[in-house]
Amino acid sequence: MRILKNLTQDKLAIISLLVIIVTIVVGIFASIFAPHDPEEVNMSLRYANPSWEYLLGNDHLGRCILSRLVYGIRPSVLWVLAALSISILIGAVMGFMAGYFRGKIDAFIMRICDIMLSFPGYVMTLAIIGILGVGLENILIAFILMKWAWFARVIRTSVMQYTELEYVKFSIASGNSAMHIIFKHIIPVTFSDIAVISSSSISSMILQISGFSFLGLGIQAPNPEWGMMLNEAREVMFSRPELMLAPGLAIIIVVSAFNFLSDGLQVALNPILMTSKNKLQENEVAK
Repeated sequence: MRILKNLTQDKLAIISLLVIIVTIVVGIFASIFAPHDPEEVNMSLRYANPSWEYLLGNDHLGRCILSRLVYGIRPSVLWVLAALSISILIGAVMGFMAGYFRGKIDAFIMRICDIMLSFPGYVMTLAIIGILGVGLENILIAFILMKWAWFARVIRTSVMQYTELEYVKFSIASGNSAMHIIFKHIIPVTFSDIAVISSSSISSMILQISGFSFLGLGIQAPNPEWGMMLNEAREVMFSRPELMLAPGLAIIIVVSAFNFLSDGLQVALNPILMTSKNKLQENEVAK
């Protein structure tokens, strides 16, 4: 409740959260919100201007841009969220094991993480795509393989910090099982750290998957995706620049919303930052 109360004081974070919720809901129920079939080709409407029937106009194949934008939420945002969730789950399991049990378990897991993190993210992702082939599924697999190690290292640091707290040491001395201590004492306090790093990571993943689709390595036609829509509009970017506007703005708005929400969560979860922010606001009001 305290975190929610602190977050509600940040109007930009609340607006960002509402934008994210609306985007997810529209993506899940895309068949309801999309006015037309996103793959329906109608060459008579090729490059048609916006109208009441086609609010954002039509692309080079006469397809409804708004419908493709709505359906593009699924690969651009929803599937990225799914890949992020799997990465966090794997990273959390490994991070909790390494941070709590330490010793040989910690050394073994961290050496694996060192190996995974020693390669540049983009290079490793391109290598995986080269082995498995192009496509959205293979990019998501590459994301999971690359991201879990980073989450494991960050979560391990938090777990090692919280296991030094007095009440956790008392619970260990009382003879409680490791699983009981982790689920009752450590997970609740590390949840805030996981929430912050997750909200900040989703932005980079959305940009990466849009970038790979723009290069033709992601989802393939005729399936709609924001990065691929930018790639399709690239050929007429000087004669029809408005075709790049819709998917470009969609990426900017969603990525910005996740970034602003991440900043808001970081402030809401950190009492020191919250106090500093309140003092700044009081000084501005005083002026």
